[in-house]
Amino acid sequence: MFNLKKILVVVESINVEDSSGSKANVAMIKNLHKAGFDLKVYHYTRNDLKINGVPCYAIPEKRRSSLFFLSRIERYIRYLFKIQLNKPLEHLFGFSFTLFNDRKSIISALKKDTNFKPDLVLTLSKGGSFRPHHALLKMPEWHKIWMAYIHDPYPMHLYPRPFAWVEPGYSKKWEFMNDISEKAAFNAFPSKLLMEWMGSYFPGFLQKGVVIPHQIDSAPSTPDALPEFFNVKGFNLLHAGTLLGPRKPEFLIQAFKSFLELHPEASIDAKLIFIGNTNEHQKQLQKYEKLISKANFVVQSSLDSKIVLGMQEQASVNIILEAKSEISPFLPGKFPHCVKANKPILLLGPQLSETRRLLGEAYPYWAEIDETEKISEMISDLYKDWKFNAGNLELNRPDLEQYLSEGHLKLVIDTLKIK
Repeated sequence: MFNLKKILVVVESINVEDSSGSKANVAMIKNLHKAGFDLKVYHYTRNDLKINGVPCYAIPEKRRSSLFFLSRIERYIRYLFKIQLNKPLEHLFGFSFTLFNDRKSIISALKKDTNFKPDLVLTLSKGGSFRPHHALLKMPEWHKIWMAYIHDPYPMHLYPRPFAWVEPGYSKKWEFMNDISEKAAFNAFPSKLLMEWMGSYFPGFLQKGVVIPHQIDSAPSTPDALPEFFNVKGFNLLHAGTLLGPRKPEFLIQAFKSFLELHPEASIDAKLIFIGNTNEHQKQLQKYEKLISKANFVVQSSLDSKIVLGMQEQASVNIILEAKSEISPFLPGKFPHCVKANKPILLLGPQLSETRRLLGEAYPYWAEIDETEKISEMISDLYKDWKFNAGNLELNRPDLEQYLSEGHLKLVIDTLKIK
């Protein structure tokens, strides 16, 4: 076993306001630092962002390359003449000229740094771009010490239904992911189910895979103020995060409405709150806003991340809402925030899901997304417990806190065997 000390992190973004993936990236970097590793971070945020105590370098975009000019020509044709060249180009090349130029920009920045001699190179991405992984594939000198972190299924047609869709150039994207599975020394996944899911398509992921869950960021998340609609003394059911199309909220809202009808006294205390992008369900949510009093139902667009974290910690119950599916192999980026908040989690999703696996089969507050009556009963039980315990409900899962901590992270990294 090799004693790892220096880790080079190549990350898509460290802007915690742009996505849950970036929040997870930053929490991972912070916990690697807390675990005692000597880090150097190169990020493609293209803003001069910093993480306290960690050397961070923003990678500049190469703006004088042929790829840059090709990417801009394609973009201008799209916007000025409404001609969509991006799809046929991706059918041909697999990826966009922009991505190829970004890859070249990242490689150029990494090759210029000859001072830092890493024991491990960790690539972190967000969404479906995997830019750092593209760069490392072109740097074979680092493949023996490369850990590729795969945060979600990819290509997109490998998502479980109903999320799956076929992208332009999907065969090239498949080859890209297969190359990662074969050439990286280690492959890391935030969930066991995701590692098994991807490993069923690319065997290398099972042979060299490790599970490194999204991390708890233990830094204080005390905002200057919480929104006026959020009464910390009330019974607040909070869903924080983007409502993607398959994450249908109507059954939860119907269950909450039934709960209020069965317990009219709760109308003084209870509030169901959605924070985040709800564009794909806007009409439906507007309908419910007319049916349920504003005192009990709030839909709010995205807020500053510190405010959202503060609300999660002050909520009575945090909600994780997944799609109706046979399996949910994802570990939601907000799961560590919910565990840190130490409040009950109302989990709505498939029986086979990573979140349910971690909470345990005996966990009482789980239901399929469309089990309206069961969800209503669980809300009633939580409300009764909240009243009985004077507003103090706890998740009380020190095992999960440990699993998502820098201590467990260090344990996993220390077990890696560098050839």
